[in-house]
Amino acid sequence: MTASPSITVRYTCPHCDAVHSIERGPDLADRSVTKHSQPGWEYAAPDDDFETREAADGIAFICGEDGPVTDLAEEPIEGCGRPFYLNFVRFEQGVELEPDPPTYGGPRFDFSP
Repeated sequence: MTASPSITVRYTCPHCDAVHSIERGPDLADRSVTKHSQPGWEYAAPDDDFETREAADGIAFICGEDGPVTDLAEEPIEGCGRPFYLNFVRFEQGVELEPDPPTYGGPRFDFSP
């Protein structure tokens, strides 16, 4: 069995627009990048072998601490040091979950005026 090829994929920090690059397989189904972790989701570190780690629902980054970062023009910069999360595609009872709501399942309420 041959290993799948890896590609470089870039993700932008939603706090400061710093760009993080990771090597990963081209068939990994990522869904979104969020400022907050999703309730009940398990996150791998960027240097984990997350493609074979079945429990990983995404990757947790610390901006600027998980390797070099650049600006959008690919010039090296410092990251902001804040966490952000790459969320993989995830299904619950056959329904694809949308990352970033406060909870999954049940009613959602908005009490803002």
